[in-house]
Amino acid sequence: MAYYESSLGHQFINGQQVRGLGPVLERVNPATGKKLLDVDTASLEQVDQAVHAAAEAFTTWSKLTPGERADHLLAFARELEKHADEIAAVETAQTGKSIRMSTQFDVPGSIDNVNFFAGAARNLQGLATGDYAGNTTSMIRREAIGVIGSISPWNYPLQMAAWKILPAIAAGNTIVLKPSELTPGTSVLFARAAKDAGLPDGVINIVVGDGPSVGAPLVRHQLVKMTSFTGSTAVGLKIMSMAAESGTRVHLELGGKAPLVVFDDADIEAAAHGAVAGSTINSGQDCTAATRAYVHSSVFERFTSRVAELMDAMVVGDPTDPDTDMGSMISQEHLQKVSSMVQRAKDQGAQVLAGGHQLEGDGFFYRPTLVVGAAQNSEIVQQEVFGPVLVALPFSTDDEAIELANDTPYGLAASAWTKNVDRAMRASAEIQAGCVWINEHILIVSDMPHGGYKASGMGKDMSQYSFDEYTNVKHVMISHDSRAHREWQDTVFKHR
Repeated sequence: MAYYESSLGHQFINGQQVRGLGPVLERVNPATGKKLLDVDTASLEQVDQAVHAAAEAFTTWSKLTPGERADHLLAFARELEKHADEIAAVETAQTGKSIRMSTQFDVPGSIDNVNFFAGAARNLQGLATGDYAGNTTSMIRREAIGVIGSISPWNYPLQMAAWKILPAIAAGNTIVLKPSELTPGTSVLFARAAKDAGLPDGVINIVVGDGPSVGAPLVRHQLVKMTSFTGSTAVGLKIMSMAAESGTRVHLELGGKAPLVVFDDADIEAAAHGAVAGSTINSGQDCTAATRAYVHSSVFERFTSRVAELMDAMVVGDPTDPDTDMGSMISQEHLQKVSSMVQRAKDQGAQVLAGGHQLEGDGFFYRPTLVVGAAQNSEIVQQEVFGPVLVALPFSTDDEAIELANDTPYGLAASAWTKNVDRAMRASAEIQAGCVWINEHILIVSDMPHGGYKASGMGKDMSQYSFDEYTNVKHVMISHDSRAHREWQDTVFKHR
């Protein structure tokens, strides 16, 4: 699987890696600013071919037993393990994230996802079969939907491919995935590993290109029965609108602006470490990243001083160096966006206690940044920065802390830091987010669901709950009443 030495192309259609017939895009290594490779994109005809290949594969894949699909997935996991180091290297090269993130988080997390869904495929859940009406037996069937059209983002190319593909195919669907044209490499490697592991042709297909040329035709294709999208809220709304044209089911994991609430009884050292890790993970390019720290006024200075100290000590630079803590941003354009948001906050009176500037030299690097003194209604507090920037604001009462935590359009994730069980339970109940960590931030596991409230989307990735997105629930009722006429029919016509 010498990916960079291959000239086979970035499309994976019906079991074959092929070159796209659309425009060729030049990609740079975000850590060096220098050309990395040319990315071929799919033509409209190739999108259609991929969808038809998935539709054809669905006729047999959906009829396999859960155990047979599980066996395929277990073999898939073993194949990924064989090539873990190369996959990690490709992930770092295309994203600029640290090699520690790729080798210790992205790749093992994705393999764990495969193993989880191998087991979950054999554990589809529903109400118990029983007599819910007189002289009848009801049962629940969970049935695959058909062809899934999925669109994944650039920040976690491998993991997002796994989150999209695995629950879909474990449930018996087939899929066409459009990864970001900025970072297609590991999505293609993922599909190649599935092929090498023996998954049938057409079950997993990859088409690469931009949204208008490839994403929109995929969403609107008449054979696509569901669209799953991860990305910004603005684009998610457009996806929903396109899917509504044909009534296609949608699953959306959108933007976030996660609060980190630090009460006065919290372990400040733990909270500071959690805030730094939670805000700088993946260079802050994470929709669940800690972005707003609400800290009790009595411990505000202590907390912010420690966070600034930890941020200043972080090693930012060459992502291939195992000693590097944080790699680069994804592009010059994104780096400029983050830098501009911090500068506007400073222009409006906020202070920067750590970072607040890009690094000189090649690559798209930005120092971990702590901002204080911003207003609650300011851009940097309300809008998604998507960079290694944490804004800290004080609060006085528990009521105020909860109110401030909920005061954005988003509701993807949050955390609360306290030693008081009553506060912990209240925060977990009243903070409006799909995930609330207590004395932790960012940690995810395959067994638990991920998905948001409000403008952060609908539906769940990972866990058994993801099958709610990727299956149709069918009620089957069997009558075992030997009479020709039943009592309920009297509401329609009188028995004679």
